[in-house]
Amino acid sequence: MRADRLVAILLMLQQRQKVTADEVAEELEISPRTARRDLEALGVAGLPVYSVAGRNGGWRLAGGGRTDLSGLTAAEAQALFMVAGPSAATTPELKGALRKLVRALPEQFRPAAQHAASSVLIDERAWERSAIRRPAPPMLAVVQQAVVQCQQLHLEYTARSREHTQRLVEPLGLAAKGSVWYLVADTAAGRRSFRVDRIAAASLTGRPATRPADFDLGEAWALIADQVEQLRAPVVVHAIALPRLVTILAFVFGGRLTVGDTLADGRVEVEIRGHSLESLAGELGGFGAGVEVLSPVEVRRSLARVGCELTALYGS
Repeated sequence: MRADRLVAILLMLQQRQKVTADEVAEELEISPRTARRDLEALGVAGLPVYSVAGRNGGWRLAGGGRTDLSGLTAAEAQALFMVAGPSAATTPELKGALRKLVRALPEQFRPAAQHAASSVLIDERAWERSAIRRPAPPMLAVVQQAVVQCQQLHLEYTARSREHTQRLVEPLGLAAKGSVWYLVADTAAGRRSFRVDRIAAASLTGRPATRPADFDLGEAWALIADQVEQLRAPVVVHAIALPRLVTILAFVFGGRLTVGDTLADGRVEVEIRGHSLESLAGELGGFGAGVEVLSPVEVRRSLARVGCELTALYGS
């Protein structure tokens, strides 16, 4: 329901001139953390929303609350729809919210805003749990501009293998996975994804990019995310877990966990991906007998060895 929330937050700012994250959370029945993330996203995207520090601080709308939706500039309209992203058009309620937004915009801004809504995807599930919050990549603004304006982009890029290349790409969309941004683009070698923080330089060519009429960023990102996940975590463990541990496993492993069927004894089949056999054995060791590894055998042996070492160290 993010599109609904963004509009509601803008209207709250217009009516009250200043709000806090706690007030937004209470009004919209969301967590303070989600409210703060939405407020920050509006400001970072370029909308006229800014924070005020101090005891009586909060969030304000530039212009003393006089700015309304129909008064948004072209860049601000695009920014709002980029924050909402294509996921905001997946349910009837959110389609309705975006239709209202479109009707509230000046007519000349509508096509660009609708294009922006289908050009950015926010996948809030990080690759892994981390307390580190990455800053926005230096080239993100240029890449966003290329995506929204449908312009070809010249990149200087450093690949995972450390290879440095220069490429001319046809930008199709942007996806954020946690705090990591990816550009989805067509190239002479086919469709590719590029981590924006690995882009050393980017420049607009001024030439129009071609975006296939049937391109769907959500579908494209689902395939890319699966491929990246396999590269990041190529080792797979098959195990059986006590049902009470499934929620904890989901918290610890996130997208690396796949939950399967429930067996006759009540335990649950799980599949867990990891970077190596050793790292997976270390991560699973803390669950003790609550998670029984079935394969690979190397992980079973590693866990058995660790168990013997702990017994020898601490006694029975």
